[in-house]
Amino acid sequence: MRSLFWRILASFWLAIALVAGLSILLGHMLNQDAWILSHHPGLNTLAEEWTQTYEAQGEEAAQNILEQRKRQYHIDVQVLNESGDPVVRGTFPRRAAAFEARQNDDDHRLPWRRLTAEYTSEKTGNTYLLIYRIPHPELDSWHRDSLLWPLSALGIALVVLTLFSLLVTLSITRPLSRLRGAVHDLGQTTYQQNSLVKLANRRDEFGVLANDFNRMGARLQSLIGSQRQLLRDVSHELRSPLARLRIALALAERANPEERQKLWPRLTRECDRLEALISEILVLARVDADNASAEEVDLNALLSTLQKDAQLGSPDQTVRLEAEQPLNLKGWPTMIERAVDNLLRNAQRFNPVGQPIEMQAALQGERIVVSVRDHGPGVEAGSLSQLGEPFYRAPGQTAAGHGLGLAIARRAAERHGGSLVLANHPQGGFIASLELPLVPGAVVQP
Repeated sequence: MRSLFWRILASFWLAIALVAGLSILLGHMLNQDAWILSHHPGLNTLAEEWTQTYEAQGEEAAQNILEQRKRQYHIDVQVLNESGDPVVRGTFPRRAAAFEARQNDDDHRLPWRRLTAEYTSEKTGNTYLLIYRIPHPELDSWHRDSLLWPLSALGIALVVLTLFSLLVTLSITRPLSRLRGAVHDLGQTTYQQNSLVKLANRRDEFGVLANDFNRMGARLQSLIGSQRQLLRDVSHELRSPLARLRIALALAERANPEERQKLWPRLTRECDRLEALISEILVLARVDADNASAEEVDLNALLSTLQKDAQLGSPDQTVRLEAEQPLNLKGWPTMIERAVDNLLRNAQRFNPVGQPIEMQAALQGERIVVSVRDHGPGVEAGSLSQLGEPFYRAPGQTAAGHGLGLAIARRAAERHGGSLVLANHPQGGFIASLELPLVPGAVVQP
């Protein structure tokens, strides 16, 4: 992954280093003796030209060159041989030389810049020491005139840095703008996952954020869709018992006392159905809303209690429990109890009398699987994928119920980070398996 943090850090570090380096370089370059000797028009060719003239034409011609340079560039020159003796008179006054000798310990107090250069003749092999003295005003004037190239280099560097900073800025603001648009669309429930496809393909923090945002958006849209569907289903399911209650009440108003007395059981039965439906809806809502902390669950004791309650509620059906000892996990015991209880109730609706309901619990890797099997007719293969959705009932079912039991079990499993697996048993009947990780939210190994 190309870290955005390191990219920004490297960009600013490079910009700072480049500007600082150019500043230091320019300062040194403009003030170095070598820079002045190689770029000043009065000095860059003087040593070679003077040597050739001196060796070819003599002292007077060489002296004339020095005087001509002084008139043109205000530079005083003194030439010494290898023994340190003057070769020509030069253009540096003796009184100035004496003043310089007295100020030798403090060159900064001199009114001129003193430069030295050695030159060896290619023809004779003699070495000459040329001493240049440039007045500070003259040198400053030349510096101002010679700043064009350094300033151009600095300008180019600033332009490059500006463009580089612009690219870095755009690489940050554009993804943020896309994310802002996606957040706005999500708030308006018009979010489309393909709006962040390009951003999600990036291999930096923005790509990771876009992928996480896509998952969050898909999850929120799914929850919003489920909520809307649940409201529609609740409205539909509540409408039927309410309609029956209205009919029964209308009949009771018109009936005589004897017939009215016969209608009371029907009214009571419809109220009980309505109360049971509302209770199941509330249980389904509380599964997602329960924010209590997870705790240790003794699964063996919980399943044993559910087995006894199931047999008491339906004495004509036997529940056989097979569980490993011991089985413990961390979770919400109330949710697990509701989930398994609903699986047992669902099995009791379809299990024939005389056949036991088989409940098993076993440890498989990093998860515990609790399965409940009945010996009923099973479910059509095409309907298995829809089982577990609120208010869905498989075609042909005549047993009482509202289609919320398996939905509650599935929500409880998902709250623990597990899943509910529904299938027809190979030897007949229907089996529902509740797969729960040992720790809520842990990754379940396949």
